[in-house]
Amino acid sequence: MKKRIKNRLVRFFRLLYFKIFLINDTPHKIAFGFAIGIFVGILPGAGIIAALFLSFLFRVNRAAALLGSLLTNTWLSIVTFLLSIKIGSAIMGIDWHAAYNRAMVFIKNFQWSEIGKASVFDIVLPLALGYLVISFSAGLTAYILIVAAISVRKWKQRRFS
Repeated sequence: MKKRIKNRLVRFFRLLYFKIFLINDTPHKIAFGFAIGIFVGILPGAGIIAALFLSFLFRVNRAAALLGSLLTNTWLSIVTFLLSIKIGSAIMGIDWHAAYNRAMVFIKNFQWSEIGKASVFDIVLPLALGYLVISFSAGLTAYILIVAAISVRKWKQRRFS
């Protein structure tokens, strides 16, 4: 009985592994999966689980989504934080120095009771808007570059074979 349950679990996880990491996809699915991973990886609070969920939802390559999320999840945090404040403030027409200073004061003196106050939205709104612009731009750029790279590689393989 235990051996049968173990065999079923092993088969289930093996099937899950092959479904997640199916590499033989179209260039569009691979590039879109990578772009989703980049998009979600840059957004704060989102990560690998969100990338997998969106890749299942849009039926794109899960391995590419995981790779894109892992590449951008942590090491871009400081750069994207500063850029998002600048971009979001520029879109909203406010001084980015003031928004940055308010964000730093909020982070240093963080209290859960302050989350619902209107002054927090003055910090969160330009930050979120900037993150969305950066994430979308990076995802779109990654999509275009990956489609081009895969298409050129497949074209060379067909031409020289």
